[in-house]
Amino acid sequence: MSSRLPGFYRKTIEQRRELLVEHTPLTTDDVHTLHADTLKFDTADLMIENVVGTFGLPLALAVNFNINNTDVLVPMVVEEPSILAAVSNMSKLVRETGGFVTSSTPSNMIGQIQLSNVTTPTETIEKLAAAKSTLVVHANNILPSIQKRGGGIRDIYFRTVVYDEPGEESSTMVVVHFIMDCVDAMGANMINTVAEQLAPTIEHITGYSANLRILSNYATERLARAECRIPVKLLADTPEDGTKVALGIVDAYRFAYADPWRAATHNKGIMNGIDPVVIATGNDWRAIEAGAHTWASRTGQYRSLSKWSLRDNILIGSLEIPMQVGTVGGCIRNHPQVQTNMKILGNPKASELAQIIVAVGLAQNLGALTALSTEGIQRGHMRMHARNIAVQAGASIDEVPKVVEVLSRTNQFSVSEAHNALTQLRDTQKAI
Repeated sequence: MSSRLPGFYRKTIEQRRELLVEHTPLTTDDVHTLHADTLKFDTADLMIENVVGTFGLPLALAVNFNINNTDVLVPMVVEEPSILAAVSNMSKLVRETGGFVTSSTPSNMIGQIQLSNVTTPTETIEKLAAAKSTLVVHANNILPSIQKRGGGIRDIYFRTVVYDEPGEESSTMVVVHFIMDCVDAMGANMINTVAEQLAPTIEHITGYSANLRILSNYATERLARAECRIPVKLLADTPEDGTKVALGIVDAYRFAYADPWRAATHNKGIMNGIDPVVIATGNDWRAIEAGAHTWASRTGQYRSLSKWSLRDNILIGSLEIPMQVGTVGGCIRNHPQVQTNMKILGNPKASELAQIIVAVGLAQNLGALTALSTEGIQRGHMRMHARNIAVQAGASIDEVPKVVEVLSRTNQFSVSEAHNALTQLRDTQKAI
């Protein structure tokens, strides 16, 4: 399979679908599931409460990705113009230098059991530490099926946490952390089950009552990493201009590293690439967002999630974040579109999916920083947004490309300008 589909964006929807069948294992029947209405009301009603309908967003493909020497077509669900163009253009650039190199840690998730108002924290932790081997055996016996699939408890440790909010009475907690390899599942339900069933044993050992028993979405034991290396000569028409672009990208990164106000927007751009893939694969984008932004604050200041540097005329970018995604469980097996999207991706394991997602995030970040350090973000964004503006002005499907052409040529992107262009277009057609 090749992810290099030149002119994909210029083709009609039907032509794109034909290419999907040609370049992926998808059948014509699979392609038919790529409609919002394939999620039937009965299935939706089983997924969540109070269902009154289903809701659709554009489903598109990011092309050109080469990750660890393998071509990948990436389904993305998103409404914002320019995201697909940015990631596809940047992945085309990166593939010229060997593509993205990615890796990930095991699918380890963290569960927490909280003991509140502990007056003897040192003694309590000593009791728990003495019983650690027993706790590991007990925890593994709660979900024996996960051990059969190669997962299970990897560690248990204990922490003292102090609540010391100014103006409030302080208190000490002891928190039991257990780490479990969830293999190809996101693991929230498994972690919560173990936490709840392990809590009575913790209470018996310590003599304290357990309060919260739940997973942590700060998945520091489940990281995914992507890196790309781009010679500066590929960033512009001349090596000198390419160096200027690379230095601009590095300077933009340094701004985001040093300033949390900039970092918030910088990281939002990264999540512009990540969230659409997470949604397309039926995963919990809220959990990914929570973990990513907490990870950005791990030094005590909110900073850039990515890193960019220039070494020996090579622009080097990297992105490492918690990535708690699954390829089994949840709605993944129930939602027909999610199943088809997984098939487009090659039915990856959870670790492989995590690596694909973080590569898309890095590609989106590269696209945003390149635009910011050259023409500015707005010109390209508004060029992509021009279709929406044309529709707002009342253009038909056939008229939209012609109105967009006028707006792009004049670099005037407003509904009023679109109205003027549409009026002139229709007047010309009447005259003919």
